[in-house]
Amino acid sequence: LKVKPDEELVLAATGGDLDSFLVLCQRYYPAMVAVTRAVLGDEHLCEDAVQEALAKACRKLDSLKKPSRFGAWLTAVCRNEARSVLRRTPKAESLGNRDVAEKMHEEDPDVELVRQAIANLPVDARELLYLKYRNELSYQTISDLLDITPQSVHGRLQRARQSVSEYVERQRDRRLS
Repeated sequence: LKVKPDEELVLAATGGDLDSFLVLCQRYYPAMVAVTRAVLGDEHLCEDAVQEALAKACRKLDSLKKPSRFGAWLTAVCRNEARSVLRRTPKAESLGNRDVAEKMHEEDPDVELVRQAIANLPVDARELLYLKYRNELSYQTISDLLDITPQSVHGRLQRARQSVSEYVERQRDRRLS
């Protein structure tokens, strides 16, 4: 079975082929949940935000200038929708960091510290950690979704991991003092 490229699916969808848009939705859904989770944390709010973002994307698909950039465009739509939900729901907080923390530090007995460290990161750093550790996406795929180079993905992930490690060490040092 031949996998159709995004560009072909977008062109078909803008021509009225809703099945092509459905394929795109299925292709990107897990990554879009990760992007919204980095902003919102709450799983139900994330699902709602992704659904609303996909509906907006369907309505505005013909405004996409470069169909080959669908993934990056959809990521931006999802990120914006998540921020909109966050503005409407100020009590939303990042509670979904535990699974990412566990994958980052599988042998670390203090996953709660890692979770706290992730919660304290800027949204864009959390987004990278979710895409890499929760969705297990490659640097290339993440770079396509976020419209940055794979080298930038690597560097930003390295800085995010370093921030998490430094936070955990500071908290452990405080406990020992």
